[in-house]
Amino acid sequence: MFSKYLAVFNNRRICAAMLLGFASGLPLALTGSTLQAWLSDAGLDIKTIGWFTLVGQPYTWKFLWSPLVDRFPMPFLGRRRGWILISQIALALTIAAMSGLDPKTHLATFAMLAVLIAFFSATQDVVIDAYRTEVLHSDERGAGAAVGVFGYRMAMLTSGAIALILADGYLTWEQTYLVMAGLMGTMALITFMSPEPSLQIQQPKTLGEAIVEPLKEFFSRKGAWILLALVIGYKLGDAFAGSLSTKFLLDMGYSKSIIGQAYKVFGLIATLIGGFAGAVLMLRWGLFRSLLIFGVLQAFTNLGYWLIAIHGSPDVTLLLFAISAENLAGGMGTTAAVALLMSLCNPNFTATQYALLSALASFGRVYVGPASGYLVVALGWANFFVVSALIAIPGLLLVCWLRSTIEQLDQKH
Repeated sequence: MFSKYLAVFNNRRICAAMLLGFASGLPLALTGSTLQAWLSDAGLDIKTIGWFTLVGQPYTWKFLWSPLVDRFPMPFLGRRRGWILISQIALALTIAAMSGLDPKTHLATFAMLAVLIAFFSATQDVVIDAYRTEVLHSDERGAGAAVGVFGYRMAMLTSGAIALILADGYLTWEQTYLVMAGLMGTMALITFMSPEPSLQIQQPKTLGEAIVEPLKEFFSRKGAWILLALVIGYKLGDAFAGSLSTKFLLDMGYSKSIIGQAYKVFGLIATLIGGFAGAVLMLRWGLFRSLLIFGVLQAFTNLGYWLIAIHGSPDVTLLLFAISAENLAGGMGTTAAVALLMSLCNPNFTATQYALLSALASFGRVYVGPASGYLVVALGWANFFVVSALIAIPGLLLVCWLRSTIEQLDQKH
């Protein structure tokens, strides 16, 4: 029955989206959780390690240099793959350079290399997002989003959990990072073998045009501000529910190990299943129905945490149910949301527009934390999760309001 829907996964474009998703996710933990473990083993104090969390700032500001990617294509491998290749080579060399240093005796150089890794990684993200948007056909966006998330998550496990295992008795930290550098270098082969987008693109003639025209073109569209509100609001309820979830579960009496296992095992599996299920259902339902149905499921599954709150005492079965349901719906919603962002991009300015839209889409995840804290104090945990479900309603109403626009976007390319 579903064989015709599953067939979309069987082509070079989808394969490239998955493997480049892996390339995109691999450097993240190397400047985040894995790096913190290395610094801790090296004997650095908590204040210094805390300052190192700032090395990830390029991920937040990547939209500032995304116009350069649109304006200046490399003279090889097409408009996008040349930039991807340069980013990957730079990442492999920088990670290898970091592997040759002792963070305690070369702290400043070590920090500079960590910032460079984050910068090259953020640049790679910009180009891979643009490439995926251009290379996939309209009926492949859901599948491309799902496999991209899958590759990204597998890469985070590789540079996160697997790197920690390697460094825990099998290899030194220096050797572990050298292995990661080698793995990053092999991603260049994937870039060489990835297909070139078939779209004929007219690139910006000047840097000023590359900066101004993407904004001018987007805001010239009918209902542009409402579209931006949808981008921000679609997963806002999810962002509220997840912003303090670990603190909530600790307050409910669950142990750290149980919480970690629930998220890392059940949560990850549910997210991946949700992503692929969302992709298949999108082929059948289209973008509008998928956004609406997945959005309703996202809001409804937030109430799993409400059930935990009113239950009072720790119940592992209830915990696993709530986390699995929330991540399953979240995986579906993420697939539809990424497909929406791809459909909103003009092919002439894909890198810049996608970088800006994805920054707006992450607005809730980054900034709702303080508001969540005040809401919990004012309402209590149970009522907070009811409110998080209600916060999703405006986003769903925007989906309904923009139905004709979304259906037109679904037919692009």
